Amino acid sequence: MNTASGKPSLTRRKVIAAFGGVAAASHMPAFLPRATAQGLTRVSVQSGWLAQAEHGGFYHAQATGIYREHGLDVEIRPGGPQVNVVQLFAAGTCDFADVDGFRAFGFAQDKIPAVAVAAFFQKDPRVLMSHPGMGNDTLAALKGKPLMVATTGRQTYWLWLKAKFGMTDDQLRPYAFSLAPWLVDKQTTVQGYVTSEPFAARKAGVEPVVHLLADQGFDNYVGVTIAPPRTIKERPELVQAFVDATAKGWAGYLNGDPSAANAMIQKHNPQMGSDTIAYGIAAMKKYGIVETPETKAKGIGTMSEERWKSFYDAMVAVGAQKPGLDLRQLYTMQFVANRRTP
Repeated sequence: MNTASGKPSLTRRKVIAAFGGVAAASHMPAFLPRATAQGLTRVSVQSGWLAQAEHGGFYHAQATGIYREHGLDVEIRPGGPQVNVVQLFAAGTCDFADVDGFRAFGFAQDKIPAVAVAAFFQKDPRVLMSHPGMGNDTLAALKGKPLMVATTGRQTYWLWLKAKFGMTDDQLRPYAFSLAPWLVDKQTTVQGYVTSEPFAARKAGVEPVVHLLADQGFDNYVGVTIAPPRTIKERPELVQAFVDATAKGWAGYLNGDPSAANAMIQKHNPQMGSDTIAYGIAAMKKYGIVETPETKAKGIGTMSEERWKSFYDAMVAVGAQKPGLDLRQLYTMQFVANRRTP
């Protein structure tokens, strides 16, 4: 558990949301979103964890009426430790879902009907976090030193770290989603997310050295919105409206007044402190998680076929993905190419 917030690390949150019992729910039901009495189209979006700043774009679009302006009545469904996003989406209980791009490969591999329509996190927020003054100022310097990595991380980014930086399995230490052992052992580095664990470390009196894996080449999309193929085919204007409105929500949340969205986040998740939310917003801006030079040119949520392919090829090369996947069934550029908002 996170020592500051009492919740699992984001690494664990994303994985909990992405797996478990998926094969049993491998088809979409025969219905599409319907209009409300007010003439709005009612849709739902399922997130991977409890309401937090990392969902701020959705909440800002909801709280400030952006979704309604785009003809949508959106229900934002928070996740949690017992919520399986893939299973819910595959069973047709939600119209859109927010998933980790790395895990989206699993949809195509398992033939689950889901298509990525936007990527609102251009950078994966995953980090390794070290103590200051211990000579661990670069990822390369961590070779041969103890690292606390959860089992799920050992199946994903750890394989990439081994291939790129020469790390070895004998460095691994168990990680039980608590910073307490790391706070005691200054020689050890721990996994985390840039939007949460560094804040917890600072509250505990440590100014950490933060290694953002995305800045070292772990080029994973996160905050990927997926939609059913049938909706894309039969209601493309609805998908476009959702992508446009959510992008506008992210622009407003990060660059405008986020107070209405934050109030809604805290209503859905009363344990989320204002200081934690403020840190999450600041971290997303500081590290360019949502907005990058590419999004300034092409719009928030943009994706590219080249990046999907290059990251997949890199993961195949390190053994984190199986070869032979037809990536064309995984995503569509239709909605990020036809953007009408930021």
